[in-house]
Amino acid sequence: MTNLLIYGANGYTGELVAREAVRRGLRPILAGRSGAKVVPLAAELGLEHRVFTLDRIAIVAEHLGGVDIVLHCAGPFSATSAPMIEGCLRAGAHYLDVSGEIDVFEHAYANHQRAAEHGVVLCPGVGFDVIPTDCVAVAVARALPDAVSLAVGFDTDTSLSKGTAKTALEAAPHGGRIRRDGDLVSVPHAWRTRTIDFGAGPRTAMTVPMPDVSSAYRSTGIPTVENYIAAPSLVIQGAKLGRYGAGLLRVPLVRKFAAAAVERFVAGPDEQERATRTVRIWAEATGADGTVKTARLTTGSVYEVTVHGALAIVEHLADTTPEPGAHTPATLCGPDLVTGLPGSSGITIT
Repeated sequence: MTNLLIYGANGYTGELVAREAVRRGLRPILAGRSGAKVVPLAAELGLEHRVFTLDRIAIVAEHLGGVDIVLHCAGPFSATSAPMIEGCLRAGAHYLDVSGEIDVFEHAYANHQRAAEHGVVLCPGVGFDVIPTDCVAVAVARALPDAVSLAVGFDTDTSLSKGTAKTALEAAPHGGRIRRDGDLVSVPHAWRTRTIDFGAGPRTAMTVPMPDVSSAYRSTGIPTVENYIAAPSLVIQGAKLGRYGAGLLRVPLVRKFAAAAVERFVAGPDEQERATRTVRIWAEATGADGTVKTARLTTGSVYEVTVHGALAIVEHLADTTPEPGAHTPATLCGPDLVTGLPGSSGITIT
């Protein structure tokens, strides 16, 4: 029997995952920093719980004793992923997270050799970031093996959870990033704009600092990668103007005020929104001779992909003997992973 521990089970995403895990007949251990939040949920679901913080690695590793897989759902991952990864390496537990932060991916991949030596899988991004985009990136790269550049993006109107909104605030002062000739390069917000058909006609879109510049680079080996998100022209103009004000979020008082506003006004999508919204995913590979191949996919809502995708990868780890080391979702499970999730179409290549 595989022992799964969900850390951050009291958060928006963690609770959704915990409830779906129980519905599937799994018996995860629920964990988090706050006993006042974790204990009632564990009691309701009839599950074991563990309460611990991540500020002492030895304590983290101790609480991971007997655990085979950790599904880490407690952000901001810029602060929480490194100690949890270290704890997993010491405890010999596979590490998964639902992060969408570039530096978290880079840190996990930098620990590839250590993970391989410990017989551990490190796979960040087992939610909406980056399962669907990772899968279409690999699919389109296979269709154009000599590709030298890759663009990946999506079109959605799903609202954000508190955790995702706080992560966006953390990232805002740092601008955008792309992958150019193998190197991560900093660029301004909305650095490049273009018109993209995500599958329902042309939409304006802008570059955003999504983690595919890290994950898709590893999945495909394509040296130049950009991320795009569909947005109305007014939003794009606002993002460009925001270049001049984003630095204010480096000021602790401003950041504290913004985080408090998120806590008060952001609730996350309700059950109806999660069940009815869809997302259009797009990837475009360009060869050295100018040949272009495009992949498209439609999925369920952002949080539906996250919940079902994360648990699909948990089940894959439980049922197989994976190659240890750092992975992306597509290198771990293959690009067909996304097409088996509820609400997902097949991947089409043109």
